[in-house]
Amino acid sequence: MENFNFYSPTEFVFGKNRETECGALVKKYGGTKVLLHYGSGSAIRSGLLERVKKSLDEQGIAYVELGGVQPNPRDTKIYEGIELCRKEGVDFILSVGGGSCIDSSKGIALGVPYDGDFWDFYGTGKTVEKALPIGTVLTIAAAGSEGSGASVVTKEDGMLKRDVGSDNLRPRFSVLNPELTCTLPAYQTACGATDIMAHVFERYFTNTKEVEITDRLCEAVLLTMIKETPRVIADPNNYEARANIMWAGTVAHNDIVGVGRSQDWNSHGLEHELSGLYDCAHGAGLAVVMPAWMEYVMHHDVMRFAQMAVRVWGCEMNFENPEATAKEGIAAFRKFLASIGMPINFEQLGAKEEDIPKLVEVLGIGDGIRGGFMELNAQDVTNIYKLAVDATI
Repeated sequence: MENFNFYSPTEFVFGKNRETECGALVKKYGGTKVLLHYGSGSAIRSGLLERVKKSLDEQGIAYVELGGVQPNPRDTKIYEGIELCRKEGVDFILSVGGGSCIDSSKGIALGVPYDGDFWDFYGTGKTVEKALPIGTVLTIAAAGSEGSGASVVTKEDGMLKRDVGSDNLRPRFSVLNPELTCTLPAYQTACGATDIMAHVFERYFTNTKEVEITDRLCEAVLLTMIKETPRVIADPNNYEARANIMWAGTVAHNDIVGVGRSQDWNSHGLEHELSGLYDCAHGAGLAVVMPAWMEYVMHHDVMRFAQMAVRVWGCEMNFENPEATAKEGIAAFRKFLASIGMPINFEQLGAKEEDIPKLVEVLGIGDGIRGGFMELNAQDVTNIYKLAVDATI
């Protein structure tokens, strides 16, 4: 196990009706004027936004509103939010929505106190030294942004999808009410579940040895998702299954399952170009890319893939041919994704094989190497995309 620092200061407020406590939580963390940032009309139609407003009113906290966040959040909305916050003297941002809304809120939070263009931080490694405090009311279990310091945003000029990470972007508090996810369509639920599993797999496939504790934590989250996802698709109002999935989404990405080990994130990098170009759901893109990535890099550490097959998917270990076990595990993963309604190849996603050179070019590898579990060059990335073109179960 490698040396590590683990810092996860977010206060998680979990359970039924906890959104009624938002006003008190904002006050606790020093907010006096709030930007209420949300997505489409679902937060309004469900009455959630009104409950949040009431809690702010009860605490005497002023607020302004900015709705309209899109999936794969756009830089244009962030510029709008930065201007509004500066004009209105906002000192706290409250995101009411899913990962896209939270990521957009983080972009606004870092942009308000910054003299330059907020986009300077995305995909560049530039340090975020200051940001407005953030709180979240989560409505979709998926991205884990409610407990992480990460933000992913799409620049409309060129449809570039890039990320930034900083502890200064971790929410001060996150309200997690599983009931708020019960009205999600089955497809969105499945996309979220896929994203959660992908966050774990990005950490599970590591070159670090002797990390049994985090291996087992990763496997526990994956087994939970395998059990609970079909349950909520069959019965969307199953609160206990929703609760397990919601907490799994947070645990999967606040890095408790990733400390002390190297991590990969190549699958996320490859998917970002798919959702940037085609504006597909992030989880759907991951369902296509991640099994293809697994097939391509499996030989880098066959025994780790065989371990996944046995411990996560219940495959029987073939000691004479570990490769066969590894392949069986990857096939089981792809079959599970198909069973919950996820696409598994380019055609089902709406992607085109002829766009692969463009995807590779925008990814920005050139002749260089992209690190991770196994180093990938531009040809490797091309080969992975091609594996995803005609994938079957």
